[in-house]
Amino acid sequence: MKYRLKSLAAACALSLLAGSALAQNLKPLNSDTETDRMSWSELQSKLGDVPKAPAGTKIGGVSKTLTNEYWRALGEGYAAYAKKAGAEFVYQAAQSEGDQLGQLSIAENLISQGFDALLVSPQTDSNLQPALESAESAGIPVINVNDAVIPAARNYVGNVQRDNGVRVAKWFLDNRPNGGKVAVIEGQAGVFAAGQRTKGFSETISQGGKFKVVASVPGNWDRQVAYDAAATILQQNPDLVGFYANNDGMALGVMEAVKAAGLKDKVVVFGTDGISDAYASIKAGDLTGTVDSFPVLTGEVAVETALRLIGKQKLPRVVTTPQALITKDNVATYSVKGDELRKVLISAPAN
Repeated sequence: MKYRLKSLAAACALSLLAGSALAQNLKPLNSDTETDRMSWSELQSKLGDVPKAPAGTKIGGVSKTLTNEYWRALGEGYAAYAKKAGAEFVYQAAQSEGDQLGQLSIAENLISQGFDALLVSPQTDSNLQPALESAESAGIPVINVNDAVIPAARNYVGNVQRDNGVRVAKWFLDNRPNGGKVAVIEGQAGVFAAGQRTKGFSETISQGGKFKVVASVPGNWDRQVAYDAAATILQQNPDLVGFYANNDGMALGVMEAVKAAGLKDKVVVFGTDGISDAYASIKAGDLTGTVDSFPVLTGEVAVETALRLIGKQKLPRVVTTPQALITKDNVATYSVKGDELRKVLISAPAN
């Protein structure tokens, strides 16, 4: 296994060099700050109708894993839009969020099967770089869809990752004026989204000098790892006032640790993603909140983007999708689905 991982690392390092040459006029992508961008809600008004999918169009989706509800929901959005457009869609995922070789193999297999576009959600910023090169060589559009970011990716669909952490930090600044100690449970090292979410939270909450981030440790997107980390942090900091976790699965693990320590009424917990279990926990009075990035809608927008690329439309490098801080105060508003949710997201003010 060590040899295989070293081989993957070496291949990715070489591919990053080759990828920079392949991209030529593209600077390394930072999806949060890229200026060539457009909101999902502007696609129709600025680009016109989505081109009709040619007969036999096949679109492939490559996920990080299906053990996390977020990625299953993203796949639901992919499949629903593809069906409406009359395109064949196949969605495959690695066995776990650490199976980088397995995910790369899936992507390469889809490329060899002649798919017309690929929607990929890499496990790290580099593990799918070889597949990106193979697809581009074959003239197959690749859309990087949340949350790791391939630097050489030509097209990205997703939300502003830094803003996930910023929104939670602003809640603390607005609702805990006395400040206090807080902690972060990070995602997987080497993933753009994890770094940006953590940085957005930590840098924003430090403004004013009333809050102190006493711990920021990896949870690797794993609920049990997050539980263990939170339990240790609470033992060391019994006066902690809150946690921010980089995804909802970890936040739910943190919430269990908080309750086990008898601190539910003193320590608030926020997650990221907006999975149904997080919504249920908020409604039950456990989790204080989550930043929903609306995975079903994101999947729909990603397939729309793929069809526009297949139809030779010129798109911006980044298509941004919505996000919102969900708490008990607005959880009912954002619990709707489909067209009703689209209406809410277009009309609701940013929070």
